Amino acid sequence: MTIFRLGYVAMSVHVQNASPSKTMTYSQFSKIKDREAAIHKLERIAKTNLHNCLRLLRHNLAHEITFFRFSSRLVPLANHPDLPDWDFLKPLKNELQAIKDFLQSRSDMRVDFHPDHFVLLNGTDIDILNTSIRTLRMHYSLLKGMGINTKHRCVMHVGGAYDDKEKALEQFILNWGLVPSKIQEMIMLENDDTTFTLNETLYLCEKLGVPLVFDYHHHLANKGNEEQWETQWDRIVSTWQQSQLPLKMHISSPRSDKDFLAHADYVDVDMFWSFVEKVKGTVPQIDCMIEAKQKDDALFRLMEELSAKKEIKKVNDSSFIVI
Repeated sequence: MTIFRLGYVAMSVHVQNASPSKTMTYSQFSKIKDREAAIHKLERIAKTNLHNCLRLLRHNLAHEITFFRFSSRLVPLANHPDLPDWDFLKPLKNELQAIKDFLQSRSDMRVDFHPDHFVLLNGTDIDILNTSIRTLRMHYSLLKGMGINTKHRCVMHVGGAYDDKEKALEQFILNWGLVPSKIQEMIMLENDDTTFTLNETLYLCEKLGVPLVFDYHHHLANKGNEEQWETQWDRIVSTWQQSQLPLKMHISSPRSDKDFLAHADYVDVDMFWSFVEKVKGTVPQIDCMIEAKQKDDALFRLMEELSAKKEIKKVNDSSFIVI
């Protein structure tokens, strides 16, 4: 028996005025002549983001949603190279503590991050690598501040191909040695929709001992010569053997045949069901992160459509098993 648990990304379409991603660009920051005042403005934005994040967690609890991705923009400019002396954690102590208190009483709630696409670990530009590691340190600090076990909490893409995918994969392995071990432990890798296929990403995951987050939509868009993902499923499962967390995957649907890479507003239930039928019973639990434009509403609709199937038994409003 496999429990399938659904989650969603960062924002709600049902909770009004609750964006956790309010921001300030460095250009806007620089236009404020009083640097101390500019820092205070950043801190006010970050406090609002964290407050809204807690509102979303409470919303999730009310709807029995225990899988959620935090916005990576909770603290604007926290990773900017021109703000190296800004101790952003100190002024946010109360807001982080509030989230910590909420999560500590709800041990079944899984939360994590997906750093932005500019976080790359396989390039040859040392400045980009340093910025990426600095950004990952920011994520690590936020997780620690919220009292969250940091292991396997940040999912990333492999990076760019740089006109030679084999060399780019080896560069990732080379750069991996420059990444602090506590940051290495945070990372999961995801097959992407244009460059690194499932098999290529598995190569890295197996080489480095990193869990693979299988993105079903990405695989359909970028199969390479790997038509049947099912033949790789045991390898995907094996990458999670050393993790205390359930296997994680991403589910989304293409906006259209013409715009196949873009995420649709909702998840096509038949597309998801084809995945469910093939993996049911293979592992105790699979956490399925919905990447859809309509966020939590996409989760609600998918659960409603799944519940109409006679093979489904609801565990709660966001989880089910297949009978």
